[in-house]
Amino acid sequence: MPPNNDTSELSELEVAVLEFERRWWKYGGAKDHAIRERFDMSATSYFQILNSLLDNPAALASDPMLVKRLRRIRSTRQSERAQARVSR
Repeated sequence: MPPNNDTSELSELEVAVLEFERRWWKYGGAKDHAIRERFDMSATSYFQILNSLLDNPAALASDPMLVKRLRRIRSTRQSERAQARVSR
């Protein structure tokens, strides 16, 4: 299912971040480098924006499949980090 394209509630940067996440593998090379080239910001800043987007209902409405996939990835990584802390 393609994105809904109703991005009226998202900023231009937020729309660009979602588009980048949808297609970042096409840029080749390290993702951090691609983020720096595309957005002229640190990967940390980029991921803060992306993380807030994953909790934004407008982002979910705009591209539900992408946002749900990224939420699953985030949740898995959080669980793995929590498990690693418990295992220490």
